[in-house]
Amino acid sequence: MLGKRDSKKDDESGGSNPFRNLEKATVLQETRTFNETPINAKKCCLILTKILYMINQGEHLAPTEATQAFFAMTKLFQSKDVMLRRMLYLCIKEMANIANDVIIVTSSLTKDMTGKEDMYRGPAIRALCRITDNTMLQSIERYMKQAIVDKSPSVSSAALVSSLHLMKQGPEVVKRWVNEVSEAVNSDNVMVQYHALGLLYQIKKNDKLAITKLVSKFSKSSLRSPFAYCFLIRVSARQLEEEKDGFDKTLFDFIESCLRHKSEMVIYEAASAIVSLRCTTSKELVSAIGVLQLLCSSPKPSLRYAAVKTLNKISISHPAAVTACNIDLENLITDQNRSIATLAITTLLKTGNESGVDRLMKQIATFMSEISDEFKIVVVEAIQSLCSKFPRKHNVMMTFLATMLREDGGFEYKKAIVNTIVVIIEENPEAREIGLSHLCEFIEDCEFLPLATRILHLLGREGPRTTTPAKYIRYIYNRVILESAEVRAAAVSSLAKFGASSDDLLPSILVLLNRSKLDEDDEVRDRATFFYDVLSQNDKALSSAYILNTLNVSPVGLERALLQYNQHVTEKPFDIKVVPIVEVELQKPSNETVLPSAVKSTEKPAASRQDLYTEQLSAIAEFAHLGPLFKSSTPVDLTEPETEYSVKCIKHTFTNYIVFQFDCLNTLNDQLLEDVVIKMDTADGYEIISYKPCIKLAYNTPGISYTLVKIPDDPSQVVATFGCNMKFKVKDCDPNTGEPDNEEGYEDEYALENVEINVSDHVQKVLKPNFGASWEEVGDANELEDTYALSMPSLEEAIKNIIQFMGLQPCERSERAPEGKNSHVLLLAGVYRGGHDVLVRAKLAYNEGDVAMQLTIRSSDSIVPQVIAQAVG
Repeated sequence: MLGKRDSKKDDESGGSNPFRNLEKATVLQETRTFNETPINAKKCCLILTKILYMINQGEHLAPTEATQAFFAMTKLFQSKDVMLRRMLYLCIKEMANIANDVIIVTSSLTKDMTGKEDMYRGPAIRALCRITDNTMLQSIERYMKQAIVDKSPSVSSAALVSSLHLMKQGPEVVKRWVNEVSEAVNSDNVMVQYHALGLLYQIKKNDKLAITKLVSKFSKSSLRSPFAYCFLIRVSARQLEEEKDGFDKTLFDFIESCLRHKSEMVIYEAASAIVSLRCTTSKELVSAIGVLQLLCSSPKPSLRYAAVKTLNKISISHPAAVTACNIDLENLITDQNRSIATLAITTLLKTGNESGVDRLMKQIATFMSEISDEFKIVVVEAIQSLCSKFPRKHNVMMTFLATMLREDGGFEYKKAIVNTIVVIIEENPEAREIGLSHLCEFIEDCEFLPLATRILHLLGREGPRTTTPAKYIRYIYNRVILESAEVRAAAVSSLAKFGASSDDLLPSILVLLNRSKLDEDDEVRDRATFFYDVLSQNDKALSSAYILNTLNVSPVGLERALLQYNQHVTEKPFDIKVVPIVEVELQKPSNETVLPSAVKSTEKPAASRQDLYTEQLSAIAEFAHLGPLFKSSTPVDLTEPETEYSVKCIKHTFTNYIVFQFDCLNTLNDQLLEDVVIKMDTADGYEIISYKPCIKLAYNTPGISYTLVKIPDDPSQVVATFGCNMKFKVKDCDPNTGEPDNEEGYEDEYALENVEINVSDHVQKVLKPNFGASWEEVGDANELEDTYALSMPSLEEAIKNIIQFMGLQPCERSERAPEGKNSHVLLLAGVYRGGHDVLVRAKLAYNEGDVAMQLTIRSSDSIVPQVIAQAVG
C-alpha cells in the first residue's frame, strides 16, 4: 500500500491521496535512487509517478532541476522491466519541454522503436516525436515511414498520431509520407484506418480540390472503421459549409447514405451533420429527423440523449420539422433519465402551440427538484424562447420563474432566471411591473451580490417608468440598511435615478440620500453626497447629465488621458472630449458575470478594440500629432474571397483626419511582396497627406499599410468614395523556404474595391438610458426638422436601414417595431466627430410600400443637424 488510511473520514471518502503532501525537494532527492545497482523497478516506478503527479498538479520545475532529474532517468534504460520502461516513456514526454538536452535519449528511443518488443515500440515512437525538433526530423523519417505501415496496429497508430503532432513543426517533411499514410488507410484495424484518414486530411487540407477527391474516393469505397466514417462525414459537412458556388449534391448524398449505415454511431453523426448544415431546407431535413425520431425510442440511454439533444438544438431554426417528433418527445417526458426528460420537455416548449403551454409547465414542475442546476438552466432558456414566441403567456411564465427563484440553487442557475426575467421585461412592456415585483422579492433574500447589484440597476432604469414608482423605494432602501457595501452603493445610485425622474418623489429621495451620507463605507458616502448635491439643484439638465445618462468613455482611455494630463504643468482644465468614447450596446443578459467573491477584484478593466487601435496608432510617429482617436470602423473586404491577395480596410476617424488601415495578406507561396502601398484616388474636398507602406509581405503573413487623409474644412462634405489600387514589388521565391530567387523583382499592381466614407464614420454610438431627459438637456437651440419619403417594404426594414445609415445607437428599445401597427417612433443617440452630442427622433408611418419619416435632429453644435439632414436627403 502506498498510503495508510488513518481516519474514519478517509474510509468514508474512499481513501486518501498518497501524494497530497509531496515536497518537490524530497522527490528530486529521491531520483538519486535511479543510479543504484541493481535497479529497484518498483521503487523507481513510484518515484516516476511522483514526478508526473507534481508536473500535472502545476508544480514548477526549474530547467536545472528538470535536467538533473532527466539525466538520472536515462539510467533506467538499463532495466528490462516492462512497467518501468513504459513509465519512463511517459516521463520523457512530460519533461521534453522543461529539461535541457533531452535529445540525449534519441538513440535509446530509436533502438526501442525499431526493436522487436511491440510494447516498447509504440510508446517509444510517441516519446521520440515529442523530443524531436525540425533539425532532427529528417533523421527519423525512414523509421517513421516504416512504423506507419507496420503490421502491429498499436505501432502504426502511434506513428500516425505522432505524425499529426509533427505536422505543426515540420509539415513539409510529413507531407512526403503521403504514400505510406494512404496505404495505412486500407488497414483492417479500425483505429489505424481512422488515424490514417485523419493524417491524410491534415496533409491535404490546404488543397480544396485534393480534399474533394479524398472525400469522393473514400465515400465510394467501404471503410471498415465507423470512426473513419464519422470523420469523413465531418469533412464533407465542412466542405458543404464552405461552398460558395452552390450546393454540392454528391457530398450531401454521401452524408445522407450514411443514415442507412449499420453502425449507430455513424447514423447519428450523419443525422447531426445534416441538421447542423446552414444550407439545408426543410425537405432535406426529413430523412435526418426521421432517424433522430427512431433513436428517441432506442433502448440505449446514450442514443436517446443524443437524439433529443440534437432535436432540441434545431427546434428554434426548424420548429415545423421537429413537430413531427412531438409524440415521441412526449413519451420521453417520463423517462427515468431526468436529463433526457428535461431536454424532451424543453424541446416541446420550443415547438409546441400556445394552448399546450400550461400543461407542459405543470409537467415540468413535477420533476424540477430532481434535476441538476445544469438542466434547470436548459429549462429556463426554453422558457425564455417560449415567452418571445407567446408573449400573452407571460403571466404563467413569470409565476413559474418566480417559484424557481425562491427555491435553492447555485449562482449560474439563479443568474439564468434573472436574465430570463430581464429579457421578458425588455421585450414585453406589459410584463414590466410583474417582473420587477418578482425581482424585488428576490433581492430581499439574495445571497449573490452580482445579481442583487444588477437588479438594483434595473430597478433604477425601469422603475421610474412604471405607473406607481413609489412602491419600489421600500425594497431599494432596505438594501441600503441591510446589505454589503457594494450593494448599498448600487441602491444609492438606484434611488438617485428615481429622484431625477420624478418630481413627486424627489423630497423623499433627498431625505433617504441625506441619511446615506453617514454610511460607514467611503464609496456609499461619496455617491450619496454627490447625488444629494446634484438633485438639490433641481436642474433637469444637470440630473440628466450626471445621474440618468452617465459617461460612455473607455476606462483604459480615461486612465491614459489623465496620466498624460498630469505629466504636463498646465492651467488648462482637463477636457473629457479627449477621452475615446466606447460604443455601448443595449443591455442584454450576459453569461460573463463572474462568481461572487468576498475579495474585491483588483483586475484592471480589459482594453477595448478601440483602445488597442489607439495604442497601435500612437506608436507610429506619422500619426502622433492627430489627437485622440474618435472611432474605428469594422473591417471591410476590398477583395473577393479566395483571391491571390486579401485586403481589408479599417477606417480610423480623428477630429480632422482619417487613417485608412489596410490589412494585407499574400496567399501565394511562390511570391514575396515588398513596399506594398494602397494608392487612393483623391475624393472631393479630401486631401491625401501621406502613405505608409508595408515593407515586406511574405506568404500567409499579415502586413499593414496606412494612408493618412485630411477631412475637408467644409463641414457639409462628409460623404466620399475613394478608388483604391494596391502597388508593390514582386520577387519570385522558393515555396518551401520563402527565400527570393533574386533581389531585383518587378513592379506590379492589383485593383481593389472602392472605399466609402459615410455619415456613420463620423458618428460614434452612445446609449442614453433616459432619452427624454437627454432630449431636454440638449434643448432646441440647434434643432432641425424635415420630412422624407422612404421606399421601404416594411417598418422593420426602414428602421434597420436608418440605424445602419446614421450609425447612431437606438435608445429605449425603439429599434423594435410594434407588431400590427403602422406607425413608430425611433430614438437614436450618439456623438459627432469633435465631441458634439447628437440626438435624433424619427416618427415613421407605413402606407402600402412607402414609409413617411418626420426627422427631428438636435445637437450641441449648430452645424451637425444640417450635416446629418443633408446626408439623409
